Amino acid sequence: MQENIHLKTYEMNQDNGSFLQGVKDCVPTILGYLSIGFAAGVIEKTAGLSLLETALLSLILYAGSAQFIAAGMIAADGSATAIIFTIFFVNLRHLLLSAAVSPYFRHLSPTRNMLIGSLLTDESFGVAMNRAVHESAISERWMHGLNITAYINWFIANMAGAFFGRWITHPEQLGLDFALPAMFIGLLVLQMAGRNQIVRDSIVAISAVVIAVGATLVFSGSIGIIVATVLAATIGMVIEKWM
Repeated sequence: MQENIHLKTYEMNQDNGSFLQGVKDCVPTILGYLSIGFAAGVIEKTAGLSLLETALLSLILYAGSAQFIAAGMIAADGSATAIIFTIFFVNLRHLLLSAAVSPYFRHLSPTRNMLIGSLLTDESFGVAMNRAVHESAISERWMHGLNITAYINWFIANMAGAFFGRWITHPEQLGLDFALPAMFIGLLVLQMAGRNQIVRDSIVAISAVVIAVGATLVFSGSIGIIVATVLAATIGMVIEKWM
């Protein structure tokens, strides 16, 4: 009897860590990526990029905020060097995301870690961390299901936006330029609601906003975000120990 219980528990854990389960858990991200990716494709088309250039940008860069920035700088005739450095600093936050996820995959080889890290985004990181709250481990197969599903969906949404973007000449009038921060706000609210730590999370969120605003007065916007992330996370850790 005891052996049957252990066997059923093991089978349930295997199913929860499967590639297919990762695909299922990506559904909330898919819904967000459809709108954000479409908006990115529209803006890239408006900036003068061709369908092929949009496809390469979404597949190689694969970063919503960076693609919005790249499209804006291309439209403003920014230099290639300026675009590269700006995107580099904006995406520095991925160092923090990777550092937070890495403990769950220390048993994997560097190559297998790179396969996971190369498709890690803010949204897939959020889903993975929500899973880590309820599970003691994160399956490699589950992570691939999550990442690959989001990746393919992002590409399709970008291409749809680029194709239909020819008929949308002023995307800002439809609020598409606000689609990315709107999705981040939605993910933040859902994560806060699921953690049942409203007071602590609210303090951390307010601290992050205040620090980000103050830091951007001294540093660039991207550096300000990194500073706010590190300091707000530190505040949250201190509060958690005290509470």
